[in-house]
Amino acid sequence: NIVPTVKHKGQTKAVEPNTEKKPAKENKPAKENKPAKEKKAIKEAALITTEEFESVPAYLKGRIKHIQINAVVQGINKAVLGKYKILDKPLKSMSAPDRNLYHRFIEEETKDTKGACFIVEEDIKMFTQLKLDKRFYSILSILRHCQRVREIRGSGLIRYIIC
Repeated sequence: NIVPTVKHKGQTKAVEPNTEKKPAKENKPAKENKPAKEKKAIKEAALITTEEFESVPAYLKGRIKHIQINAVVQGINKAVLGKYKILDKPLKSMSAPDRNLYHRFIEEETKDTKGACFIVEEDIKMFTQLKLDKRFYSILSILRHCQRVREIRGSGLIRYIIC
């Protein structure tokens, strides 16, 4: 009779440390969830479908092809990711050029752009190989038409917000 009770006590002791370990494990993902939420906040513009492309008025399209529009969308997404990767880093771990970029990004933010993912032309030049020519701007007007990008103008900058 004594031997089974000892085993039973041992089992309860084995269970107790497990319950102590579980909250510790739950606390770790809680810390990891905060950066994950910030990563979720990084929006990417969806590629233009063929149906959407066909619904764009001819005067907007001109001779621009569907593939060219999607290439610009991918470039914009690349610029957004590049920008917000820098903004997500802790300041202490940044190099001097990254810190300068970080401060520029913070300065560009206004009350209208709070909580929204946006880029400016300077970000596109920095993070992508896209040329900011007439074709690029006409593609941007198509993206505005398809509600992938929104423009906010002010203080000498055009901010392109990802919808």
